[in-house]
Amino acid sequence: MCATCGCGDDAGPRITMPHEHEHEHEHEHEHEHEHEHEHEHGHGHGHGHGHGGDAGGSERTETVTLEQRVLAKNDVLAERNRGWLAGRGVTAFNVMSSPGAGKTTLLERTIRELSGSGPIAVIEGDQETLLDAERIRATGCAVVQVNTGAGCHLDAQMMHDALTALDPESGTLLFVENVGNLVCPALFDLGERGRVVLISTPEGTDKPLKYPHIFAVADLVLVNKTDLLPYVDFDIETCVRHAKSINPRIEAIAVSATTGENLTAWFDWIVDHRRPERHSRP
Repeated sequence: MCATCGCGDDAGPRITMPHEHEHEHEHEHEHEHEHEHEHEHGHGHGHGHGHGGDAGGSERTETVTLEQRVLAKNDVLAERNRGWLAGRGVTAFNVMSSPGAGKTTLLERTIRELSGSGPIAVIEGDQETLLDAERIRATGCAVVQVNTGAGCHLDAQMMHDALTALDPESGTLLFVENVGNLVCPALFDLGERGRVVLISTPEGTDKPLKYPHIFAVADLVLVNKTDLLPYVDFDIETCVRHAKSINPRIEAIAVSATTGENLTAWFDWIVDHRRPERHSRP
């Protein structure tokens, strides 16, 4: 899709409602679906083509320029999404993590616990399959699946397409489960109100230091799988200290989505951060 990470899928993302396995939704959009499939800029030079000494610098300049174009366009679309969501009173949280950290399990439990608080919907992001969307649908929650193909993150255009298919009602609490990746999702604003990074205790205490960019843009870090602390080498206080060294304003909550430990603190955070006056992303 982009020069920022080199991912891509010329076929584009697939937007699917989980009960319609064989039907791919095609919607007309208020703005064109023009992802920057210009990988030749990032990959087409310097691979044995006999370029001179200046070719490397030219290639890097061209790649950086393309990155800026992709991100600038994404930011424009994200602002449109933000306005659309605000107009409907929909609160969207972008939930990001590496694969296997427990995002889907956390959302399943969250949906069931908060089901009486108003409408809830989920946008599921994965490269392939409807597996997670089917798990969410089993909770009774409205859900739409975005399959990114070779793409390793959701972007603002995919968010727009998913919102068109999902059509959330006014006042909906919307969770976006991003593609499992701690790198590229940090770069792409979707128009969400808040960003949540989920890490799990088996991943290691130094996760924030290894992947600083995603912690720099996050509002909350959830340390998941605290039930495994007796069996893994992980220090919650040190991990949180690492995260705050990157982003002093980040909040932190340690939970177990499996056992339910401390999930009330997570639910309280959601309720508190649904208030419009608390959030205005620059």
